[in-house]
Amino acid sequence: MSEKSRYLCQSCGFVSPKWLGRCPDCGSWNSLVEEITSGSRSAAARASANPDALPVPLSAISADDAPRIPTGSVEFDRVLGGGLVPGSVVLLGGDPGIGKTTLLLDYLGRLAAARSAQVLYCSGEESPRQIKLRADRIGLSTERLIVFSQNSLEPVLAEIRQLRPMAVVVDSIQTLTTAALESTAGSISQVREVASQLIAVAKRLEIPIFLVGHVTKDGTLAGPRVLEHMVDTVLYFEGENTRDFRILRAVKNRFGSTNEIGVFEMGDGGLREVLNPSRLFLREDRRELAGSVVTASVEGTRPFLVEVQALCAHSSFATPKRGCSGTDAGRLSMLIAILEKKLGLVLSDQDVYLNLAGGIRVVEPAADLAIALAVFSSFRNAVVDPETVVFGEVGLTGEVRGISNPEARVKEAAKLGFRTCLLPQGNVPRITGLDCAIAIRGVASLADAIDLLG
Repeated sequence: MSEKSRYLCQSCGFVSPKWLGRCPDCGSWNSLVEEITSGSRSAAARASANPDALPVPLSAISADDAPRIPTGSVEFDRVLGGGLVPGSVVLLGGDPGIGKTTLLLDYLGRLAAARSAQVLYCSGEESPRQIKLRADRIGLSTERLIVFSQNSLEPVLAEIRQLRPMAVVVDSIQTLTTAALESTAGSISQVREVASQLIAVAKRLEIPIFLVGHVTKDGTLAGPRVLEHMVDTVLYFEGENTRDFRILRAVKNRFGSTNEIGVFEMGDGGLREVLNPSRLFLREDRRELAGSVVTASVEGTRPFLVEVQALCAHSSFATPKRGCSGTDAGRLSMLIAILEKKLGLVLSDQDVYLNLAGGIRVVEPAADLAIALAVFSSFRNAVVDPETVVFGEVGLTGEVRGISNPEARVKEAAKLGFRTCLLPQGNVPRITGLDCAIAIRGVASLADAIDLLG
């Protein structure tokens, strides 16, 4: 068998027949690494080849939805689109120590116990004793959870074919290697080849497989970008080390809504579901404070309320500071310019800081009106009624534009006891038919919103 040498960029996957100091594709320096591959076709191609497969007319294919497998977690099932789909491959990424292993071990272990079926947990990073200690800490004990500590792909594939488990977890994809390649674990060629073979087995045996992936220092999944295109679902487990809550976010889902989120809280006994995240991001006491405005955001199909806090202080520098946490800094600068142009506020000598309480991140333009009113409230030291929820997109001319899902936002505000809702005038006709004990006030411009608030 002949061998060939090539150089792969570890940042983007660019292939070169010779070594280069700088990748011509992504511009990274010293990222090309030599890899030796065999001249025959890859093991993934051999594994995915199905001689029994035949082309069939589209009309002969059943259009029934694939049966979902509930995991026993409302939040986890919500992000997956209603449960696990047989044969699906899910890629889970997150910072080190964020709780990826705890999440999968907990809920798939409970799935194994509830359905009296086996779940295979393949770990290349931890020994069986270490996994057992983690399981004892979260109170998980089941004979149906099979732990397999292995760094070679071939024994893992053989175990999957023999056990035929309900689900498989590979923790992590960067630790597995295949004998078909001589490159090191975690290299682009190894990750791509290992993922291809696991996906082929998942589709053929209709077994859902979870792949845990490392992330880079900027928070993106490590390895080739093609890996995210190969899998069915990509999930990110997010959170801050200084806070207890975690957010599971779907950025790709072939079987459900994208940008769906699930909220969990990390405790001594593992992860706990947060079924009402609005209470997590709001203050328990609704005191009258300048610079504080409550807005309603929607992630996927879930509405939740979050407190927007702004602080304006006289600047000691020629160029004032603009600090932003939880939303786009460029959006804040744009709204400050609109306040100066349309309302006559002089903020050129003010440091402006914006924070979304609780550490949540909201990027949708529906938070524009709340951000603008929070800055105005802090600058003028004028209190916005704490019983009022505000949402709407602000245009460059100062108009307030309609947004999506206004009914869900109003219902969430009414459920939590808010008395007034300030929203775009264009969304009012869709709200009038709702049976909610909340006053609806529509505004057409940012100036109208300031007048209504007094």
